[in-house]
Amino acid sequence: MSYVPTDLRYTDEHEWIRTGTDGIATVGITDHAQKNLGDIVFFELPDVGRNVEAGHPVGTVESVKAASDLYSPLTGEVVEVNPDVVDEPEAVNSDPYVMWLFKIRPKKGASPNGLLDAKAYQKLIAEG
Repeated sequence: MSYVPTDLRYTDEHEWIRTGTDGIATVGITDHAQKNLGDIVFFELPDVGRNVEAGHPVGTVESVKAASDLYSPLTGEVVEVNPDVVDEPEAVNSDPYVMWLFKIRPKKGASPNGLLDAKAYQKLIAEG
């Protein structure tokens, strides 16, 4: 069974979101995603300053098994990317909830539609 922290929100594309007190949202991939991908070997992340839209592809994750798109869970501007995951992508396999990918400043008035709480996400992955 995949580990699903209760203090995060999730997408049906298997990204997690943690919103800070400053409103900045930190984004990563879930434990379930990294287990299904297998050994991660590469991340292509969005550029800082890029405007992204919720539900649209913003990058790629490649593993020894497959390549998959990364999706933005929110509409807004990318304000930071994690250089550690670019340098050591395999570290996401060890701790996907510490090894975040990028941060977004949500667009004013944009609401995070369709995000799941931990219980709903656990149900989603249990149903396959």
